[in-house]
Parts: sequence; structure tokens; C-alpha cells
Amino acid sequence: MIPDNILLFIVLTTLVSMAPGPNVMFIMSQSALRGRRAGLMAGFGIQVANVFYFALTALGIGVLMSTSELAFFIVKWAGAGYLALLGVMAILRSLQRKLPPDPAQPSPVIAVGRGAFFDGLMIGLGNPKTIFWFLTFLPQFIDTKTDVLGQTVVLGTVGTIADLGVQWLYTHIGGALSRFLAKDHVRRWFERGVGMVFVALALIVAFAYKQH
Repeated sequence: MIPDNILLFIVLTTLVSMAPGPNVMFIMSQSALRGRRAGLMAGFGIQVANVFYFALTALGIGVLMSTSELAFFIVKWAGAGYLALLGVMAILRSLQRKLPPDPAQPSPVIAVGRGAFFDGLMIGLGNPKTIFWFLTFLPQFIDTKTDVLGQTVVLGTVGTIADLGVQWLYTHIGGALSRFLAKDHVRRWFERGVGMVFVALALIVAFAYKQH
């Protein structure tokens, strides 16, 4: 069940996880703007999306996703649209005046956690890099002459653990930036920059990623 090339798989998976992209940027920005808890919850949402694609791969349904232009088109543009929406919302938030918290609303900690988790889930589901990893990169390390399901489970688990480690690192990097955002005007410009980065990433996802 353990492939011979698993060490190479771990190294390449870690490098792919560390590469800048929607997942990394979202986790770091959440940690910097809303605290490490938000970053961790965003990473958890992304991992749930990873488990979804992992299940598709293990069940063999991933073949459809990797070969169907329509399926890839829908997922890619949905992801790009959600990234653009997050970017525009971040820019608009940076232009608004801070309001005092509403006591009728849920606990800010709970609300932040839920929002970060859901946004992380949606970004993970629509991230072409995630799709390529599970549906194109992962199968390259599976020997079809032996236990395919067992190898898929092992590689998927190892890849998820490696990705979690990278996400933990970026969560703490983002959290370290939060001390520089104590001043309102600095925070506003940072959030505005994050919003523009997300819009740029949406354009990259929409026009740079193509099915092969």
C-alpha cells in the first residue's frame, strides 16, 4: 500500500502546498486581519474541500473531472467568481467606517470562525491547483497494477498532513503580521491590498488555468 516513490511525493506535495496561491493568501490574510483562529478555521475548510476531491479520486469519479471540459469549466469559473467576490468585499470593507459591535449578533469569535471555514471551503473547492493535485498529480504516483485504493488512501492522507503543516506555518506568519495592523489606517490599506490580490488571483484562475 505504500508506494516506492512516497518520499518524492512528500517533497513535491510540500513544495506545491507552499507555492503562493488562493489557499495560502486566504489563510494568511485571515490570520492577519481576524486572528489565528480564523486562519486555522480557513485551513480546516480548505482541508474539507481536499477530502472531497480525495474521495472523488478514490472512487474513480476524478477521471470524469479531469477529462470533462464542462465540469472543469464550471468548477474553475465558480472558484474565480468566489475569489473575485471576496476581493471586492475586502475592498469595500476597507472603505467603511468601523461600527461598534451589535450585542444581538452572535459571538464575534464564533461568527469569524464560521465565516472563515465556509470561505475556506469554497476557495478550496474552486481552486484549480487543488483540482490538479488530486486529479492529475496524485494519480501519477499510483501503481495501477497493485492496490489502487490502498495507495490512494495512503497518498491522500500523507498529502493532507503535509498540507496541514504548511497551513499551520502560514497561519502563524499571518498572525505575526497582525501586530502591524493595530492602527486603523494601516489595517484599511492592508485589507485593500488583500482585496486587490484576490481579484488578481481570480483573473489568474479564470484565464491562466486550462484543462490539459
